[in-house]
Amino acid sequence: MTIRRVVSLVPSLTEAVAATAPELLVGATDWCDHPADLDVVRVGGTKNPDTARIARLAPDLVIANEEENRAPDLAALRAAGLTVLVTEIRTLDQAFRELERVLVDACGLPRPAWLDAARTAWHQLPPTGPPVRAVVPVWRRPWMVLGRDTFAGDLLARLGVVNVLAAHAERYPRVPLDELNASGAELVVLPDEPYRFTHDDGPEAFPGLPSALVSGRHLTWYGPSLAQAPAVLGRALRAAVR
Repeated sequence: MTIRRVVSLVPSLTEAVAATAPELLVGATDWCDHPADLDVVRVGGTKNPDTARIARLAPDLVIANEEENRAPDLAALRAAGLTVLVTEIRTLDQAFRELERVLVDACGLPRPAWLDAARTAWHQLPPTGPPVRAVVPVWRRPWMVLGRDTFAGDLLARLGVVNVLAAHAERYPRVPLDELNASGAELVVLPDEPYRFTHDDGPEAFPGLPSALVSGRHLTWYGPSLAQAPAVLGRALRAAVR
């Protein structure tokens, strides 16, 4: 089937399609803010999409993610007769495979130049020096951090950052602040999404630890931002531990 109409329920996949074949996109979530001039029908949030509105758009394909989107919503879309492609992305290599599956295999597009640029950027990383042990909060009130088996954790590991909670039983565990400060970490990595950590909101909770304030889009999105991510994240990490 030729794909002419796509609804994306994942901000990073929205950007990936928009950077490759913007004419395909007819709908995206309220959280899809890249590119800034994206002009499509908004279909609600990633966790609460308006499935009836999506059905009315009559897309040839809905693209989703097993972590960002809820199974009942995807089931409702399938029940409405829509084709739903669900990605699973927990490592960088998996991200590259899934992006090609979405863009090339499903949408029938040529492999985009930005995807090749991203592969090159990550496969030609400069030496990182001795590994640095870190905690990586993604939320506060309550504190939640990266645990096992996460895409962001894999990216950080490639940049020389060892997540001290990478062996935790949960992927995004809630951990009391005193335990985080007693974890033996040498660094705290604070992204600006999903929680917007800033110089004034986050570092003060980890006295004595250097803080790396990093771009959440470059740490957690799998799309065109991957081509710049090694340089962007690397600069922020080096600035914190120099």
